[in-house]
Amino acid sequence: METITGSLGSFFNSIMSSVGAYAPSLIGGVIALIIGLWIVRMIVKAVGKAFDRSTVDETLRPFLLTLIGFALKALLFISIAGIVGIPTASFAALIAGAGVAIGAAFNGSLGHLASGVMLLVFRPFKVGDLIEVDGTLGFVKEISVFVTFLETFQNKTEIIPNGAVTAGRITNYSTIGNLRVDMPFGIRYGADVEKAKEIALNVLKNDPKVLQDPAPRIGVNNLGENGVEFVALPYSTVENYWDVYWDTREAILAALGNAGYQAPLPQRVVTMTK
Repeated sequence: METITGSLGSFFNSIMSSVGAYAPSLIGGVIALIIGLWIVRMIVKAVGKAFDRSTVDETLRPFLLTLIGFALKALLFISIAGIVGIPTASFAALIAGAGVAIGAAFNGSLGHLASGVMLLVFRPFKVGDLIEVDGTLGFVKEISVFVTFLETFQNKTEIIPNGAVTAGRITNYSTIGNLRVDMPFGIRYGADVEKAKEIALNVLKNDPKVLQDPAPRIGVNNLGENGVEFVALPYSTVENYWDVYWDTREAILAALGNAGYQAPLPQRVVTMTK
């Protein structure tokens, strides 16, 4: 019994000695970690403000800030390991092993990271562009490390993984700087075609949101079953696309109605035979 009591006493004494020996290092490491994280946060914040004052592309800013934050935190953890007393070589080996395990576990996420780098290198679009990708149409608000943020015309925020962005087709509506707005309309057979074209073209020329270069056009698109089918082809900026599509089209229909034109209706020619 005395032997067991002596062994337990020696065990607890060794634990207390170890705790006493490492306690200052642990406390110092915790304090250094708290201060270090605060400093990293201040540095990243200061770099972000410097980016706002500089000419750094808005597309690159979130990506660069994330990388800077990761790098500073990695250096901080390595420094804390030295304070606590963990050998740097062992710590590096531990990080490498953990990196391999994490990489295997987050294989898909690493693919999104690689896709994010591709988007920043090849630049198929930038922040502010109107794009259609993965079935979503919206303005690019941010390209982060793993995902791309789109703001749709319904004020929804769509978060699309970068892997899905690069894997599919990307349609950039902002590359050229203007868009053609195709607006069909029609009149009944027997009405004055040239006059209808003139009325619609005057609406396009007097609309401040319709670009005059390239010049708008009106053309006969088809001779349908119920009437003559036209198509108006004005150009607008990306931001005014839907305003022109809805409002200008309505203005054309109103102008034609005021001029006495009627909407085409189903017509049938009936012949009587004896």
